[in-house]
Amino acid sequence: MSVGEREQWAVRVGRQDGEAERCRLLAAGLLDRTLRVRPDGTGHLLLPVLEPVEGAVRALFSPHAPRPELPRHELVGGIAILAEPDREAAERLRASRPSIRTVVAPIGHVEGPYRTRRFEVLAGEDSTVATVREHGLVFRVDLATVYFSARLSTERQRLLALVRPEERVLDMFAGAGPFALTLARVAGLVVAADINPAAVEAMVENCRANRVQNVLPLLADAARLPALFSRSFDRVVMNLPLSPVPFLPAAFSLCRPGGTIHLYHLQETEGEALPALAGYPVAKVSERRVRSYSPGRWHAVYDLQVGSEE
Repeated sequence: MSVGEREQWAVRVGRQDGEAERCRLLAAGLLDRTLRVRPDGTGHLLLPVLEPVEGAVRALFSPHAPRPELPRHELVGGIAILAEPDREAAERLRASRPSIRTVVAPIGHVEGPYRTRRFEVLAGEDSTVATVREHGLVFRVDLATVYFSARLSTERQRLLALVRPEERVLDMFAGAGPFALTLARVAGLVVAADINPAAVEAMVENCRANRVQNVLPLLADAARLPALFSRSFDRVVMNLPLSPVPFLPAAFSLCRPGGTIHLYHLQETEGEALPALAGYPVAKVSERRVRSYSPGRWHAVYDLQVGSEE
């Protein structure tokens, strides 16, 4: 036994199946992540596991080198966003991953009708333009002029699984188009509106880059959309968590009976948005947490099935 090696249970697997088996064991909570996967000398790999599963053998493994603790951050493309303007932490974070080319910190909160944030560049390239790759799509966005959250990737996939072929979808606050382009993979048409000219320009470019032809980018105030469209949408996305309630009249006037409105809301208590729904034709409502926002506050989504007004 070499210095530092440790004996542990192991699963033997062919090299071509190594990554798939590693992911399976990881999902099952069986992979020992403190130890390195190693070859066994016969063309197979040995994967360390935490308990003696069927077919497991004992083997020696080298431990992973301890990883430095990194500051909490949100990663958007090649840009890391720190909560605080800590330059030492920014340099440490940038040095930890070659893929991080810029580290920034926000100056203030999301603000104004365009939902934008100002940023201070702490390390790396002096640029807030990010290229985000998400489930086969590519989004190019300037974080200083268009709001974008990579942390909603899972939520976008959840909605995609709900969309039926040929649905008419309305994205009332589309930004650079992450929800719109994702749902366009199944929907017949996605009308994607935003009041921010920079967001609509970015959305047009993202549609072109991804060769998406069934998204209609629209520069418009969401409250005025009922003057342009009838009550014909099967699904309405309201991703404006800070202040969605004033736009509920427009959403209900645009979504057909039996359709669905996805209302995103920033809240401190469960069911906080429910009183605002009183008086609207809601046949069914479900609520779920989407992501944490700050201590004691989180983004929730209310999936609202629209009922008849009769």
